[in-house]
Amino acid sequence: MKIGIYGYGNLGRGVEAALYNAEDMEVFGIFTRRSPDSVKSVYETKVYPANDVLKYKNDIDVMIICGGSATDLPTMTPDLAKDFCVVDSFDTHAKIGEHFLNVDATAKSGNKTAVISVGWDPGLFSIARIYAGAVLPNGKDNTFWGRGVSQGHSDAIRRIEGVADARQYTVPIEETVKKVRSGDMSDFTARQKHLRECYVVAKEGADKQRIEKEIKEMPNYFADYDTVVNFISAEELKKNHNALPHGGTVIRSGSTGKNNENSHTVEYSLKLDSNPEFTGSVLVAFARAIKRMNDKGDFGCKTAFDIPPAMLSPLSDEELRHSLL
Repeated sequence: MKIGIYGYGNLGRGVEAALYNAEDMEVFGIFTRRSPDSVKSVYETKVYPANDVLKYKNDIDVMIICGGSATDLPTMTPDLAKDFCVVDSFDTHAKIGEHFLNVDATAKSGNKTAVISVGWDPGLFSIARIYAGAVLPNGKDNTFWGRGVSQGHSDAIRRIEGVADARQYTVPIEETVKKVRSGDMSDFTARQKHLRECYVVAKEGADKQRIEKEIKEMPNYFADYDTVVNFISAEELKKNHNALPHGGTVIRSGSTGKNNENSHTVEYSLKLDSNPEFTGSVLVAFARAIKRMNDKGDFGCKTAFDIPPAMLSPLSDEELRHSLL
């Protein structure tokens, strides 16, 4: 199947790397809003201007959209879903329902299939939560992210006027993690579960006090957390914050028995050297599923909950039963 990459930042490069490791897929090309001549692919993938994307709608089986959730994906995904089967990693949890409806309408209008919000969270962690919750209905989920760089939150900071570059680390509160692992099913607030550390390079002459205020008051990203903002030089950011590690854990605590006398804990964890490369690998797996679903006439928008696990794998059903079941 032929796959297009729409956007070529860190995530786009991660998707490209995953595609060149997928034997059943072929990279059609990269579509960029920048000048194509300025975009250099380490794999020498062909680069096209984003404005020309519709010229190739009959040549591409799935378009993987690699934009930011703050401002890119809310318009990019529904617009492209009119003409392409699409995959995105939209991760603004509070707005997923709205995004789903927008993409569903345009995908159905063109008999296309889309899947949104598939990375590791939302995405793989969402699947972990639904399985654990189904098995332990009398229980509670807690999800911890980090310590690691959040691409979406870093991108949101970079969109603030006066910001040249930024990295945002999500840091679990270890005391709360220990309580959850011990079976504590209290209702912990976002502030009790995570700290947000921001490292910001301000443009020359920028109002740092205003930037810090905008970061700390940003809804859906920072307003509900204790947030630390550190202003540093571009050189320090490149030296000390150039990598993009991440990870996290979903913990389901629950009980069974007539009097709930038996306690159980289900835990699913990830530790990632490269958040964008891992997220790109997830997007590629879901692109495989979306192509198969579209071939069967299953149109409209989907989430991770709607995709049968076997459709994600390059293995045949027989191979899956033999090797993994």
